[in-house]
Amino acid sequence: MFYMRLFEKHQLTDEPLRQRLIANTRDSSNWDQMPPGTREALERIAQRHQIAVISNADGKIAELLDRCGIADCFRTITDSGIVGHEKPHPRIFETALASVGAQPAESLYVGDVYAVDYRGATGAGMEAVLFDVCGAYRDKGLPRVETLEELISLLA
Repeated sequence: MFYMRLFEKHQLTDEPLRQRLIANTRDSSNWDQMPPGTREALERIAQRHQIAVISNADGKIAELLDRCGIADCFRTITDSGIVGHEKPHPRIFETALASVGAQPAESLYVGDVYAVDYRGATGAGMEAVLFDVCGAYRDKGLPRVETLEELISLLA
């Protein structure tokens, strides 16, 4: 959906390129760069909240998080490559919520793409916050944070 809208906005018609970009995005081996302090911030959040992962991935996100040394920070990891539904489909959110025994109205989802994460989570009945590292949503009037430290403050 993201690449479809991006290509529409820029009037691009190279479908093979769009498919390659989608494939690269789904390859979890591209997602192993973490800012310093990530594990410590996740541990602080986990002291007061159950945290879990919902990822549009290739079935290997748990392995990647393990290699990065943070898999144990999460109660569960829901990977679209395993469950068969991608965000924004409500089923992936329902599967993740069930895995931790949580209700949508009592849950907060943090994600970085409005169309997939924010709309998907709110469509599934959850509250949502955008993890907007680059400030892309700064002027959109949406709930957002730019760092894990800001998220910790928000949760307090």
